[in-house]
Amino acid sequence: MEEEKWGRRIRAFRKLKGFTQEGLARELGISVSILGEIERGNRKPKEELIKKIATIFQVSIDELTQHYVRR
Repeated sequence: MEEEKWGRRIRAFRKLKGFTQEGLARELGISVSILGEIERGNRKPKEELIKKIATIFQVSIDELTQHYVRR
């Protein structure tokens, strides 16, 4: 279930920061399908990708891992 938590957090931050899946995938250098798999919880992002995501979102890795956005 760890993959699911990562996916929810990354999707929430992506929306909060105003990124589309296409835009974030381009910034990360990955395909939209890979980002979609991560956001759906079907794939766990590697540590290097997590660092890139935190940098792009301008948050710490701790904040990325502990932040929940309520709908």
